[in-house]
Amino acid sequence: MRAPVKLAAFTALLAVCGGGAAVAGSAIDPDAPGGGGESVVAAGEHREAAASHGHADGAQDEHAADAHAAPAQDGVEGLKVELADTTFAAGERAPLRFRIVNEDGQAKTDFAVEHEKRMHAIVVRTDLTGFQHLHPEMAEDGTWSVPLTLEEAGDYRVYADFADGTLSADIAVRGDTHAHELPAPDSTADAGDGYTVELTGGEHAKPGKELTLPFTVRKGGKAVDVEPYLGADGHLVAISEGDLEFLHVHPMDGAFMATFPKPGKYRLFLQFQHAGAVRTAEFTQVVK
Repeated sequence: MRAPVKLAAFTALLAVCGGGAAVAGSAIDPDAPGGGGESVVAAGEHREAAASHGHADGAQDEHAADAHAAPAQDGVEGLKVELADTTFAAGERAPLRFRIVNEDGQAKTDFAVEHEKRMHAIVVRTDLTGFQHLHPEMAEDGTWSVPLTLEEAGDYRVYADFADGTLSADIAVRGDTHAHELPAPDSTADAGDGYTVELTGGEHAKPGKELTLPFTVRKGGKAVDVEPYLGADGHLVAISEGDLEFLHVHPMDGAFMATFPKPGKYRLFLQFQHAGAVRTAEFTQVVK
């Protein structure tokens, strides 16, 4: 068994992780090492909020659709992400296409490899469900493209994460929408097919205080050695509730260290690889 891996952030701008709810997410990784195509991560259940903010005829509420209409383009000065399509149909597979453009609208085409990829595309619904981590391919004109299926209607945030920084934009899926509440914090999460992940230490999280958070992966109750994924033992994406601030973190020297910048709730998506498949465990972190 590999000793419990400690979590440590490689950026001081925002570091979030935690001990959270036992709910596994879903992700599609078209070219994960050893995956040979799509790696399916078991999807967990989420509790729905009582109220629906959609319409019976499938049209989205105007105010709900605009709730996250202008995401901040932080981290890369002079660049923004430009989506080819901003509306998708629920349950239909369609290409997610985007370019990274400068202030003159010219596409950036030179991207450094970071964590074995030149681009990481993270997609998540604005209630922090439906997480996907994708690796698009770039055409000669600078257009990145990857197949995407969004099962539920609602508003989604797309993060284009690359060596220079992270940019974001929003897409919408037509239809009736139901908000999901964040599950309560729990130190163990189900990653599907008998896998569980235990994450400890999050109960001590304070704003601005560095925290070490070890995790252990088990299958059928027995600890397993994770396989390299994107050049590391695993990584996590953490997104804050409400303003949807983003962090993509990989282990360094077997450890992640986390510093929560502010009080509030965060959703942490911890990914690992075992038996050739990439899996995701989700946690809710409360910082106060």
